Amino acid sequence: MGPIVAALGGNALLRRGEPTDAATQRRNVARAMPALAALAARGQLVVTHGNGPQVGLLALQAAAYNGADPYPLDLLGAQSEGMIGYLLEQELRNALPGRDVATLLTQVVVSPDDHAFRHPTKPIGPTYTARQTDVVRARGWTVGRDGTSWRRVVASPEPQQIVELSTIRLLLAAGTIVICVGGGGIPVTRVDGQGLQGVEAVIDKDLAAALLAVELDAGALLLLTDVTTVQDGWDTDTPQPIRRATPDELRARTFAGGSMGPKVEAAARFAERTGRAAAIGALDEAALLLDGIHGTTVSR
Repeated sequence: MGPIVAALGGNALLRRGEPTDAATQRRNVARAMPALAALAARGQLVVTHGNGPQVGLLALQAAAYNGADPYPLDLLGAQSEGMIGYLLEQELRNALPGRDVATLLTQVVVSPDDHAFRHPTKPIGPTYTARQTDVVRARGWTVGRDGTSWRRVVASPEPQQIVELSTIRLLLAAGTIVICVGGGGIPVTRVDGQGLQGVEAVIDKDLAAALLAVELDAGALLLLTDVTTVQDGWDTDTPQPIRRATPDELRARTFAGGSMGPKVEAAARFAERTGRAAAIGALDEAALLLDGIHGTTVSR
């Protein structure tokens, strides 16, 4: 069987409403370790993660300093990959003595013509009230709804190619647990005669994880979040858990674009392209998701 690709949602580091300080993130990463250690005991493991709160905070910090132009989102994405990867790598080494763990800064190619650059939808950074949104817009940023609050939204183009894929394969072949494609990867485009160049975007980490899992011929894709299952009628008073579904069955329903929607699409893509199952569910039940006992299993 190919490697297990585990995509950690933002809840692995910061839950909604929690302070964005380093101590909180360390505590939450430590809580995630039993689940990841259980997966590592089952075979090769690749870990990806979100970065929405962190990259948004880095952008705010950069904008607050007047001594230089703010760093673009590709550089902030690289910073967040290193920061979050460091936290995950340290805790994995502590939980699994003797296992090799590596964090790899990963570039992901997108198209410069992607419609997402004209229609930003990816929420990053902290939440705001309606009154606070004027301050965000004054920076030249776009804001959008995120539940009952508002957040900055940025372009989220489709991931097309993982630049460091061969390096990831080499690390896996050496028995290394690999942390990569963090925050959807560092967004880059190919420019004729100039090679790779960064772009102002944040790629959806679930869609990037699906691409990674397909390219690695993974045995399973686990999309780990803070809910136990995908729910039918999630926005009603009587939501019903979906335990098993095909890609077509899920796509016939509507899910929140900023949260469950990308996870559903990522699971559907992996199931369609590999013939293997993907699962969506709670982080602390990761091993049970792998066995199809808990969560939502998506397969053809």
